Amino acid sequence: MSTRSQILDAAVELLGTQGLKALTHIRVDEAAGVPKGSTSNYFRTRAALLTGVVEWVAEQDLAALGGPPGPPTDVAAFVTMLAGTVENITTASRTRTIARYVLFLEGTHNEDVRRPLLAGRVYFRAFVENAMAALGAPDPVAAATAITAVGDGMIIQRMAVDPDAEVFTPIDAVVRAFIPQRRSRAAK
Repeated sequence: MSTRSQILDAAVELLGTQGLKALTHIRVDEAAGVPKGSTSNYFRTRAALLTGVVEWVAEQDLAALGGPPGPPTDVAAFVTMLAGTVENITTASRTRTIARYVLFLEGTHNEDVRRPLLAGRVYFRAFVENAMAALGAPDPVAAATAITAVGDGMIIQRMAVDPDAEVFTPIDAVVRAFIPQRRSRAAK
């Protein structure tokens, strides 16, 4: 792993475990186990470090997807994929998720932080819209809005309130609410 990667991983760990106040050059050097001054060699200012961390988190999030997922084959497969994503980012990737939310809050008043984070959101949102269109949703834009809102709510619920909150049922309900029910032949 390169020194730069070590620094960025340590910065994400600090953000995810100790919050924004912990993101200093000295603390990142210590957490990364690199010589004093290494972080400032890569990121001269705190703003540059923050931007580097935001870009790193976005890069790591896209890498975790393993490339763009293919279109869903059916509603159950899509719901399972979405629920599995929420499960993963609230368990195995919990620290990175907390760091991402710390960065989103910082981005409310710092456009340089907000911009790269929103790029990842746009990518995921487009995937959900396309998936819902493929599954027959008459309004995939509204469906994507509802699905991402429920997903975000489930993430916050699991991160801040109830780490064991059930994920599948709420996501299943919101996805199915936007898919027209096909009437059986007997009902015709």
